[in-house]
Amino acid sequence: MVSSVRNRTVLTLFTTNDAVQCHRVRMVLAAKGVVYDRVEVSPDKLPEDLLDLNPYGTLPTLVDRDLVLHDTSVICEYLDERYPHPPLMPIDPLSRARLRLAMVRIEQDWLPLIETIGQGGRKAETARKHLREQLLSARPLFKAAKYFLNPELSLADCLVVPVLWRLKTLGVKLGREGKVITDYGDRIFHSPGFARSLSDEERAMAE
Repeated sequence: MVSSVRNRTVLTLFTTNDAVQCHRVRMVLAAKGVVYDRVEVSPDKLPEDLLDLNPYGTLPTLVDRDLVLHDTSVICEYLDERYPHPPLMPIDPLSRARLRLAMVRIEQDWLPLIETIGQGGRKAETARKHLREQLLSARPLFKAAKYFLNPELSLADCLVVPVLWRLKTLGVKLGREGKVITDYGDRIFHSPGFARSLSDEERAMAE
């Protein structure tokens, strides 16, 4: 089975149907208009061919013939370089560094809170409060440009938007204070590329 995956002429993405990091990669692929095979798997029951390709058993995992990538940031940057149009990072080094730093902070500060909320229990409500505070403190970043810290859609948006899409499901309400954030999210939610990135489970989050 592993050899058949490697012999495919199109990209293969092993992904869950509802995780932020998997949705992030699917947003990049949608923005690039890349044709790929989407293999949706459960993190609780990983197929043997995935474990043979990626000994860490992490998702998402991207296979491009003999190349196997399993770090989300590496996958996104690879796709941006492999398919250069449209570019999802600015040209100048300073702007690129700013976006990369913002993405690192989101991964370190926001995503663990989302995971805690998903686990439920006493810690979930505290995590909801902290996530709301983190988002509202980032309002200047949403005001800085048409997109997140950039005049064009970037890899940073591909991380931020899956987070915003899940706020209703997570029980996080930004209220009037977060209007600039919700307006930003709504603008991208209605784009054709975002619609292509969604799994059926993610599509249901809007209901």
